[in-house]
Amino acid sequence: MFKLIKWVIQRIIRLYSVRKNVTLGANVHVGPFSLISSPSSLVIGRNTYIGKFCTIQVGGRIGAGVLIANNVGIVGRVDHEYRIAGVPVRDGVWIGSDAALSSLPENRIDIGDDVWIGYGAVVLSGIAIGNGAIIAAGSVVTKDVAAYDIVAGSPASVRGRRFDGDPGFIAEHEKVLELTYRTA
Repeated sequence: MFKLIKWVIQRIIRLYSVRKNVTLGANVHVGPFSLISSPSSLVIGRNTYIGKFCTIQVGGRIGAGVLIANNVGIVGRVDHEYRIAGVPVRDGVWIGSDAALSSLPENRIDIGDDVWIGYGAVVLSGIAIGNGAIIAAGSVVTKDVAAYDIVAGSPASVRGRRFDGDPGFIAEHEKVLELTYRTA
C-alpha cells in the first residue's frame, strides 16, 4: 500500500513539475516544488535525481545518474531580450516566445553522466559539464567544467579532481557506468 501511495504522489509531482519539451529517462526522481521546462528540448537521462525546489529551464541534455541537490537553478544565460528601448524587460521578447532566442547555443546545457550538483548551485546555460564532475554547494557555474573536476565558488573554479585523476580508476569507473546506464 505504501508503495502505491508513494507512486501516486510521485506522479502528481511530475504532472506539476515537468512541463513542455522535457523527456525523462527511466527512474528519474523529481522532488516536490521543482519546475522543469524547456523552450526547445531537454532530455534527462535515466536514474537521475532532482531534489526539491529546483528550477531547470533550458534546452539540451542532462546525463544519466546525475544527482541534483535541493534549490539548484539551471537557467538560461540569454533568456530575455533586454536591449529594446522603450520595452520593459518583463514585456519584452523572451526565450519561451522566440524560437531564434531559444535556439542560441548560449541557451543550451550539456551535463554529462554521474555529475553531482550541490545544494543551491546555479548553472548558467551555454556550457558543458563533463562526466563525473562535482559542483560544490552554492557555486555559480559560468564556464565549462571538465570531466571529473571539482569546482566551487562564484564564479566556480577548479578546486580539485575526483579520483585524483587516476586514469586507470576513471576507466574502471566509466566501464561500470557504461554497464549500468547504457545496457540496463
